[in-house]
Parts: sequence; C-alpha cells; structure tokens
Amino acid sequence: MSIFDFEDYKINRRTLLKTSAAVGASTLLYPAMSAFAKSDDPIKIGQIDPQTGTYAALGGNQIAGARLAVDQINAKGGVMGRPLQLLVEDSAANVGQSVQKARKLVNRDKVHFLMGAVSSSVALAVSQAAQDMNTIYMDIGGHADAVTGDKCSWNTFRTCSTTWLLTAGDFQAIFDKYGKRWYFITPDYSFGHALHHDYLTQLKKAGGTEAGNALAPLGTTDFSSYLIKAKSANPDALIVLGAGDDMINTLKQATQFGLNKSMGVGGPMMELEVLQSLPDAARYGMWNMEWYWDQPNVPHVADFVDAYRKANGGKTPTARSWFGFASAHALALATEKAKSLDAQKVAKALEGLELPPEVALQPNKAIYRAGDHQLIGSEYPGTIKSGGKYPDLFQVTDVVDSSKIARSVEEKGCRITYPS
Repeated sequence: MSIFDFEDYKINRRTLLKTSAAVGASTLLYPAMSAFAKSDDPIKIGQIDPQTGTYAALGGNQIAGARLAVDQINAKGGVMGRPLQLLVEDSAANVGQSVQKARKLVNRDKVHFLMGAVSSSVALAVSQAAQDMNTIYMDIGGHADAVTGDKCSWNTFRTCSTTWLLTAGDFQAIFDKYGKRWYFITPDYSFGHALHHDYLTQLKKAGGTEAGNALAPLGTTDFSSYLIKAKSANPDALIVLGAGDDMINTLKQATQFGLNKSMGVGGPMMELEVLQSLPDAARYGMWNMEWYWDQPNVPHVADFVDAYRKANGGKTPTARSWFGFASAHALALATEKAKSLDAQKVAKALEGLELPPEVALQPNKAIYRAGDHQLIGSEYPGTIKSGGKYPDLFQVTDVVDSSKIARSVEEKGCRITYPS
C-alpha cells in the first residue's frame, strides 16, 4: 500500500497484529488493548500536504511521520478504544486547492481533525476554513508568525517553529561569523516576508545593514538574475530564505556563480531533504534545523529513527517527519485527555499539553503554549558538514531552548477567544 493511500485503509485485528510487530515497543503512551473494544468506527484525521510541486518532498515526509504515529497509536489500542484513520489529500502548496480539500475532508469524509501544510499561505487559509467549520486544525509545517500571532484562533495549533524562532535560533551566530551587511533572497509570499522581517529586525538592532532584498516567486527555477544582483552588492553574507526545490536551485546556482567564495552563505532553515539533493560542492554555510535525527544523548530518539527507517525503506527521518509524527500524537493525546471529539474540548486539552519524551524527542520541554497554541521546544543551529555522507550531513553546534528566545503572546498580538 502506498504511504499516500489511506482513504481505503481499514483497521482490523490482523492489521493491528501486523502493525504491533512492526512498531514494537516504540511507545507506551496509550493503553494496550487486544482489540478496539469500544467501537470500530475510526477517529479520522484529514492531512492536507503537498505531494506534487516545489514542496512535494517535504510534504511526503510529513505524511510518513504521521503514518508512523497512527500505526503506533493503533497498535496500542487507538484512542478512546477506537482506531485512528489518516485520510490524505494533495495541497500542491496551492491555497485554493487546499481550502477545497479541507472542506471535502470535513463535509464529505467526516474527519474529526485537520492537519498539514508546508506553505504558510496554505496554513493561514486552512486555519480560517477550519474555524468556519468548527474543526481543530494542526499546522504541521507552515512557519509564518501570523499563524499563531495576529491571525491566531481557538481551533488552530502549530508544531513547527515560528519564523521568529527560526531566525532568532541562528541570527547571532551568522552575524558574528560573517559580518553585518546582509543580502536576502526571499520567496515572495507570507513565509519569506515573515523571515525577512524577523531577520531584519534583529539585524538593525545589532547595528547591521541590509545590502539588498530580492523577491523571488515560489517555484522559481532560474535564480541567476537575483544572484547577479547579490554579487554586485558585495555583502558580507548572502541569506537564503527559501525552502524545498527553491533552496536547492538557489544554492546550486550560487555555487556556479562562485558566491560562496566571496561571501558567507546561510539562513534560518536547512532541511535534510535539501541536503540530500545538493551536490557536495553546494553543501556549505550556517543554518538552523528544527529537529535532527542524530541526538545520541536524548532518550527515545534512536528508537524513533529505527522505527521510521523500518517503515520507510531505510530512509532517515527529517524534521518534517517529526512534525507529522508529533502532530498526530498530540491530537491523539489531547482527544484521550478530553475523552471527547468535541472541538472546543480537544482544543482546551491541547492548551498547555507537554509532549512526552517518546514524542518530543529533544532535550528541552516541548509544550503547546496555552496563550497562542504554538509548540515551544528547541532549535538546532549549526553548519553543513563538508564532505558529509547521507544522512550525516549537518553538525549541530548548539541546541537552543525556544522558551528563551520566543516572543511573548502579547508581543505576537495573539488574542484567542472561543465561540460562545
């Protein structure tokens, strides 16, 4: 069965036993049962993530992580004695398509929860659609501050970092290493604009200056015009704010232009999916990771990596894999805590929820902050390993406790009110 083919996936005793054997003892979060004693009617999660387009690899790993979590939960008896079922739709990182899929999942497929997103614009749009349908939405991977900032809502929670956390995670390291004149290449939509705003705020406060900012449409394949301008500006650092294929194309072409020989290169977010796809010559710079697979001193990480590899043909989990994994577990834990599928009751249960170590998989506490519904956990700044071999491609130089760098709920402008 394809990892994307969940809609016809039926949980029965044979499936449960097979899954139990595959998952093993990787989690003890849910009460073990010999079968789904209370009801065979599934609790449905609708996941809307890109399976095509610029962000397809990122979306695919979010789905794979969620699937592993669902298998683990079902192997332990499900939630409230009922199996979880994952129904997946392709967002193609398109706002209109994503909202259409969200409405289909809730109104036709009768899912109880929605989750997903790589694009921040998609996350913001699905959040609003979910609110209109009185449905919980877990933003897995859309980073723009606004999702849990001035556009926050009672029904929306987020697992990935805000753009502020991404930039604050490695700003000082890049500034100290490369210098104070920065040139930005920015994806021209909400994610890129938020990253640029947050870095620029910190840059100006530190006495730095912006040498330029090139806005590139999402899905750009030829970055030569932007890179020529960057080279002419002669900055201390080229700051690349893209993701997915956009990041891959930017770094490949920056290498061809020799920009890495004359200026520092870095940015707020590097991902294993990108590193895998880059040639050795284009692997360099200072970056931030949101989660990393190689944490030998953190309990349960090795177990998760092993379980993920077994379920995904030997592939190593990425931060995106962990986003999907943690998000599905969070929804299940909150539902179990609420003993209800009522959206407002589950939302209240998610507020202040601390992910257990088997799910958090990091040295710091990981908590969905009650005031804005943002998961506060860890950032992993570091450098790309020169000559590294997959999956050992990144050197984490620090682990930053996000609670130490996060803006307050008041600073973010979030005011959550529940419908009466």
